[in-house]
Amino acid sequence: MKVLSAVINNIETDQRVDKVCNSLLKFGYDVELIGTTLRGKPTLNKAYKTSLIPMKYEESFKMFAEFNFKLFVNLLFKADKNTILLANDLDSLLPFYVVSKIKSLPLVFDSHEIYSELPSLSNRPKTKKVWKTLERILLPRVKHFYTVSNGYADWFKKEYGSNPEVIRNVPHLQKLNDKENFIFFQLPQVPENHKIVLYQGALNMSRGLEFMIEAMKHVDNCVFWIAGDGPKRDNLKELVQKNNLSDKIFFLGNVPPKVLKTITPLAEVGISLEQDLGISYKYALPNKVFDYFQARVPILSTYLPEIKATIEKYEAGKIINEHEAKHIAEQLNLLLQEGKKSYYENLTKAAKECCWENEEPKLKAVFEQIKKVDN
Repeated sequence: MKVLSAVINNIETDQRVDKVCNSLLKFGYDVELIGTTLRGKPTLNKAYKTSLIPMKYEESFKMFAEFNFKLFVNLLFKADKNTILLANDLDSLLPFYVVSKIKSLPLVFDSHEIYSELPSLSNRPKTKKVWKTLERILLPRVKHFYTVSNGYADWFKKEYGSNPEVIRNVPHLQKLNDKENFIFFQLPQVPENHKIVLYQGALNMSRGLEFMIEAMKHVDNCVFWIAGDGPKRDNLKELVQKNNLSDKIFFLGNVPPKVLKTITPLAEVGISLEQDLGISYKYALPNKVFDYFQARVPILSTYLPEIKATIEKYEAGKIINEHEAKHIAEQLNLLLQEGKKSYYENLTKAAKECCWENEEPKLKAVFEQIKKVDN
């Protein structure tokens, strides 16, 4: 059977979608992923089929309207009676749903977040209402549905009566002595006897990075690397300069996933300090947590329930009680004093349990269920 999927993000860097598509290819499906030119034209060098929707608009309603219309046409043209449709997130679900009804095709929905509860919608009530309405109409009608955390699954069940499977966004099991782990990336010079603290991920609101930057005033013999990019980059750089921390805090910019995998093990501590700015963030379980596990790097963690529970389960780091610079510095200093070697055994157990190899069977079961129904 054929699986048709799509994502509005850059298909070159969306690791969850890439893992899912590669797994489906391994299971024997003919996979095609449809992307867009919204954030540049990515290199189409995947093991599965890829195609791009050319985009004219780059912002707000016009962008989503263009994407949904063009995706609808693409799906209508490409889908046949042997096709399973796989939608990623609410921003692509409507055309998938309509085409599934027109052609009587099975539909699978992968919700990476709670779209209507994103912090970016908190000050845009009209836009939020549109997404909330789409959720309310479509989600109860989607039979095959999975998401990334137990918190999300519980919320969808309570809000809409849905019962999604949980397939976490975890990386493949990583061996730290892999011969391929060479770094071809310009890294900042680290002073002698200094340790590296690392944040990896998007530079968006609610990531706690402003507090972390302030905390670095109270941490000695340490540098803070920020790997990623996003709309908050310039604000964060200004904050670094304002606090005279340019010699301690360095922005690496966007780092390709394969390269980042070789950089993360250099860190003594990984940072995941997300703030509670809406339900979608509150119940998030970001992949950076599991990337730190694979790199055997202990984590300075937020108190948000899904992340906290994961860190506590494996005793894989320390948890802050509030977003306050001195408190963050105190917890970070304790972690640095203990050293990551003291966490190695716990992190190794976490890495073996929290890997894509353990999530793949759940994904396979979702699609096997569809095949059984069809037969």
